[in-house]
Amino acid sequence: MSFIKNIFNGEVDKKTRNQFVRFGKGIYENRAVIKLQKSKDIKVSSTFEYANDFVELIAEISDARFTGVILSKENLGEFFKSRDREVLESKKAGLYVHNVNEIESKIINEIKDKVYYFLLDAKADGIEFKCKKKLPKPGKGNAKVDGKFCVLRADLKYWPKIRDEFFPDVSENAKKAVVRHTIEIENIKVQDGIKDFEQMRLLAKRQGKLTRFLEVDKKQEKKECEFEV
Repeated sequence: MSFIKNIFNGEVDKKTRNQFVRFGKGIYENRAVIKLQKSKDIKVSSTFEYANDFVELIAEISDARFTGVILSKENLGEFFKSRDREVLESKKAGLYVHNVNEIESKIINEIKDKVYYFLLDAKADGIEFKCKKKLPKPGKGNAKVDGKFCVLRADLKYWPKIRDEFFPDVSENAKKAVVRHTIEIENIKVQDGIKDFEQMRLLAKRQGKLTRFLEVDKKQEKKECEFEV
């Protein structure tokens, strides 16, 4: 389930929290931007925030093959080696970087709870997915948005699953849609007794408001909800 859908449903899991640890107090516009074009097939493009959601959905609905970069906070090298998968490991900015040659959907499902970000390409029957391999730096206000960080092309047979994951409030007959979000962090609650700054940042709870802006076949709508993650 995508982290945006989780926020609106009031369901906060580890994956949802990971999306917010990058943020301090402030207003972050044009976040989690996702665009739909649907005709003879489906094309969905988005900013980086949806990378994990795309990969996990593809692994759920198809027998895909993935290549690229996996970022994690723990070393997964032994996991890959035990499954005879080629991997090149390094560490950067506190994260383990795993360059994987080819892994299948089964492995994605096994490690998804241990992964910080999947920056992977994928191919399957009726599915082609491309993702950039380096996360952008956090920014406030009108920071430049890369709306093609993730690009998915898929057969129409996958539309019900794609719609449920990324466009649950969009009509099943929609042809075009653009959705963007503004994240406002109003307060950060730090746990008592933690002296390590990095742990303090990771474990803090962020309170604020999420505003969802939709333009579906030229019709506009806005939704809001408060959150604590």
